Amino acid sequence: MGTLATSCSTLGYAMASATIAAATAAESWVGRGDERSAEQASVAAMFAALNGIDFAGQVVVGEADGDTLNVGAAVGTGSGLELDVALEALEGTTLTAKAMPNALAVIAAAPRGGLLQAPDLYMEKLAIGPGYEAGIVDLDADAGENAIRLARAKGVDVREITACVLDRPRHEKIINDLRKAGARINLIPDGDVAGAINTAMPETGIDMYVGQGKAPEGVLAAAALRCVGGQMQARFVFRNEAEKLQAQRGGLKDAGRRYNLDDLVSGDVIFAATGVTKGTLLDGAVRRRGAIETHTMLMSSADGVVRTIRSVSPLRI
Repeated sequence: MGTLATSCSTLGYAMASATIAAATAAESWVGRGDERSAEQASVAAMFAALNGIDFAGQVVVGEADGDTLNVGAAVGTGSGLELDVALEALEGTTLTAKAMPNALAVIAAAPRGGLLQAPDLYMEKLAIGPGYEAGIVDLDADAGENAIRLARAKGVDVREITACVLDRPRHEKIINDLRKAGARINLIPDGDVAGAINTAMPETGIDMYVGQGKAPEGVLAAAALRCVGGQMQARFVFRNEAEKLQAQRGGLKDAGRRYNLDDLVSGDVIFAATGVTKGTLLDGAVRRRGAIETHTMLMSSADGVVRTIRSVSPLRI
């Protein structure tokens, strides 16, 4: 049957075809103010594309609503490698509905047991790109201190460090700590998968991602960072007793555990993302002359190579 490392080229491009299909479907709903229809279209397209790929997949991180691509769903033809799959057919439904930047279609795949089956809860997250020794930043330190540590490691003034943070009231202390330290802040309305991955791509100008976001998206970001040698730390955050019980039912015994990158994603992994709306990572899906153009990023931990795919597909009306 082979291994993911030996099959990553063929399988990776097949997975990319699934994100391209989802992004293409979502493009019809960009700027139309209809989050639900955008999500339904992308989910249906990704589901159909995945089921045409020769592998035996099980969704371990998937759609929270609906009955397609949710956790436990089987995807693929059933023949070939047995893989766990993490996906977000449309990361940024609000971004899509409002035609705002950084909406993506995203998927990661790893051998069984390679992806943390994260419940639909919140996590504290801290991510940086490749090239640093372990322990440079610390989830238990405040955001300003981490910006100072990262600047020291880079050999620059902290004023040259840019941190990406979701623009939420819960992040007021993080924002204040970063500004007190002197770091720049890139506030984003949504899309923390892209926010975390940005740290690994020098062209984005983002050095660090910090804040609370959904745990499933944390696993997807970790998959991308594993492919390029980045770092990530995370810890579940429970807003009430009901969420603690949900975590316990999901098998999380140590509520205060800090997860490192290898805890979130272990072994070989492939990652693909296609832009729905133009962002810092990828261009959005665009209609031109009876065709739709897409921009995709494909990565594999087996070789650490970041591949970009520009595709042009005829529109089927």
